[in-house]
Amino acid sequence: MPLDPALLPARNLERSFQKSPRLAFALLATVQVTLILAITVTAIALPALGAELGLRSGQLALVSAGYGLAFGGLLLLGGRLADLLGPRRMLIIGLAGFGLASAAAGLSPDFWRLLGSRLAQGTGAALAAPAAMALLRDVYPDRDRHARAVALWGGLAPLGATAGIALSGVAATWGSWRWAFALPAAVAAVAAVAAMAAPRLLPPGAPPTPAKLDLPGALLATLGIATISYGLVTAGDQGWASRGTVISLLAGTVVLAGFVTVEYRSAAPLVPLRFLRSTRRVAGLAALAMAAAGHASIGFFLALYLQQVRGLSPLVTTAAFLPFLLTLPLAGSAATRLLTRFPPYAVATGGLVTAAAGLLLLGQLAVDTPYAGTLLAGLLVFPAGAALTFAAATVVAVQDAPAHQGGLAAGLVNTAVELGPTLGLALLVSLAGTRTAGLLDAGHPLPAATSGGYGFALDVAAAGFTVAAAGTFWWGRRRSPQPTTGICSPQPTTEGENP
Repeated sequence: MPLDPALLPARNLERSFQKSPRLAFALLATVQVTLILAITVTAIALPALGAELGLRSGQLALVSAGYGLAFGGLLLLGGRLADLLGPRRMLIIGLAGFGLASAAAGLSPDFWRLLGSRLAQGTGAALAAPAAMALLRDVYPDRDRHARAVALWGGLAPLGATAGIALSGVAATWGSWRWAFALPAAVAAVAAVAAMAAPRLLPPGAPPTPAKLDLPGALLATLGIATISYGLVTAGDQGWASRGTVISLLAGTVVLAGFVTVEYRSAAPLVPLRFLRSTRRVAGLAALAMAAAGHASIGFFLALYLQQVRGLSPLVTTAAFLPFLLTLPLAGSAATRLLTRFPPYAVATGGLVTAAAGLLLLGQLAVDTPYAGTLLAGLLVFPAGAALTFAAATVVAVQDAPAHQGGLAAGLVNTAVELGPTLGLALLVSLAGTRTAGLLDAGHPLPAATSGGYGFALDVAAAGFTVAAAGTFWWGRRRSPQPTTGICSPQPTTEGENP
């Protein structure tokens, strides 16, 4: 029977999907790395930025954290919109907003316009990130291939954050902090045009869900997460007992309690509470938050230590992070192979233990600590453990999520990656400041007290990772299925199908 000519375009489109999954994955991965890169793109350039615009330390903190406040606060809404309106459509909308805001940030003449641009950047990212991850299911519909793609995806967050630090250092050394925003703007523009002009590259995603948007839940989730995040970010400068910090944390907690109440009663909730009844999924999200917090803490403390205590230039500081950056993709590739042999909770446990060892090595900071010693060892060991944790925990968090809730799962994963650094770094910065003050009172010179405070905070983080590893192993062993092989069991693949 001859084929209906009207069906030929659809058949050709289907073939194009089968031929270009690697290219589609590369495009989506580049988007994800860029969205995470924007978090740390001001890290090393903050001193130059503050000097040019005349900003106080509190204003610098807001510029640095503004992106994350909007990103983390709106991710759940972005994930739900991807499910309701379609992931490819939301990807294009989010990238357009992110790109325009990135360009505006690079051209900002004062604090308020720069802060507004950073908030708009985070808003666009919150729409694009869940959509990009949700599209993985359509690019790799096979369960095992999708699991391998998700494992690779889990390693993109630390890679992007470290690349942002490198870009910040290069821009501050050879140009202006403003140039650090040019790359995100360019990538967003190219990716958005590719998604619109080449529909064969990306499938449209799961059909939009015919349901109403839970606007009260979206408003409460965004307001609660942003308020708590703001309180945690400003706690380092104002103090945990300050009026502003206490009010922010209490108000955010009350708002989130209201969010849970609304979700429980809503017929179409933003986050169905039954979605979080999976203990494995909660364990995966917690491990992601822990790994992200440790990664952000190392970037923060070591950047300050190398420049303030050791007196290194921004460019040399950036070069010092290269072993860290190079280890991440290698360990991420190893993680996908480990996941073919072991359950994901076991791989995540091993990653947390390895990362704890790296933090202990970095915790030996002193004024005269040689780079080619415990410092370099820590910069190699921690990213190896973090990459294993990110890959395995991401698989655990999204595994078995229904297709129509792919955006929700992606939103929760990205929210954990965003909120982990906010909570963890705020706590560790406070501990480092307290320890430094105690050492100064004991008569230690400022450089020694500063490095001692940083080392103490990293030691505490190592202890937290060890506890998390024990909990992940115990919880996963008791609550998770016990497969004899990993979830990504190898299967024969055809050329171009494997990520």
